[in-house]
Amino acid sequence: MNGLPGLRDGRLVDRRVLEAGRLARALRALDGEGEETRLVGGAVRDLALGARAGDFDLATTALPDVVMRRAAAAGFHVAPTGLAHGTVTVIVEGKPIEVTTLRRDIDTDGRHAKVVFGRDFREDALRRDFTINALSLTRDGVAHDYVGGLADLADRRVRFIGEPRQRIREDYLRILRFFRFSARYGEGALDADGLQAAIGEREGMAILSRERVRAELLKLFAAPRAAEVVARICEAGLLNPIFAGQADGARFARLAAIEAARGEAADPLLRLAALAVLIEEDAERLRERLRLSNAEFDRLSVLARGLSDLHGLDAPPPLSGLKRLMFERRRRGALDALTLAQADSGASPEDRRFARASAFLAGAEELTLPFSGADLMARGLTHGQRIGATLKTFQALWIRAGFPREPEALARLLDAALEP
Repeated sequence: MNGLPGLRDGRLVDRRVLEAGRLARALRALDGEGEETRLVGGAVRDLALGARAGDFDLATTALPDVVMRRAAAAGFHVAPTGLAHGTVTVIVEGKPIEVTTLRRDIDTDGRHAKVVFGRDFREDALRRDFTINALSLTRDGVAHDYVGGLADLADRRVRFIGEPRQRIREDYLRILRFFRFSARYGEGALDADGLQAAIGEREGMAILSRERVRAELLKLFAAPRAAEVVARICEAGLLNPIFAGQADGARFARLAAIEAARGEAADPLLRLAALAVLIEEDAERLRERLRLSNAEFDRLSVLARGLSDLHGLDAPPPLSGLKRLMFERRRRGALDALTLAQADSGASPEDRRFARASAFLAGAEELTLPFSGADLMARGLTHGQRIGATLKTFQALWIRAGFPREPEALARLLDAALEP
């Protein structure tokens, strides 16, 4: 297939990854002697596309205890990370390889599945979500495809296996995965049946853990076609229940265009802010709705305060304003706020004024208050409340004066702050 440079006549063109290295060592230990073990998942998809694969997952007919015994005999460290679902993590050359026994679902609740182990690779493939995720590769480099995944991958099409609504009901996270994989591997219009099913089953996402939703969204936001796909998600109203508020797909697209114009990698958390943060309360809401980490929440909260500083501007603030922004919001918060302010301003993604302002914030020395409470105590102040009030007054005077660093100027400002 012309769209799959990594394959020729159904076989991997460059088989070095199967012949040497940690994947080859794992396959030698687990394949054969009455059991079959294949490479599955994203690595097969990437290799077929001619890309490098770094993370490896294996599927095997061997039961977990057999996998652990063989892996240990080969000298690998073994971690029984998911025995209930047949998954064992094998550490080869310091890196993990997940090995899962073939299985079939006997019951699902929209979040998790009860499984029984099997020995049929085709049956195992049919329980997966999308055709491009149901591929497997044997140790001789032959690609196995039971559901048309290679043709879909060549055409850059993301399709559910079988009836889309049934696949989604098995795990409602597949709604977001449909959009993520479409944004990462798809081209052209979204699969119509998949989109209709995602919209029809959207209420099922309410039962998902917020941590799983957060992780899937951040992966989606980093994908190459994220702006286009997120626009469709917003049109369908699928993010509003997740965020408990409106999602601004147009603002997301403007941010993505700015990142592209600057040659910057996609920033998933900043893109989340573009979708749903205007004020500090929005950051609070997202922390609760998505179980954001403390660091993620702090970044969004500082960004929101910086946006308030820049509200209504159609151009970057002058140098003094940029210095104040960085002093009050620190470098990361200032850069985040300025970038979203550009997205809100109507300025072009290539706007040179904003580019220069961003470059200044990225390279300038961060400003810190030149005096501390200890300095004031050395000047004779002893009362804690008086020290705090004096520092606050000095800070305001220092900012108004343009952040001077000369000792004489600082002394004059401190004297002014100490005046009763």
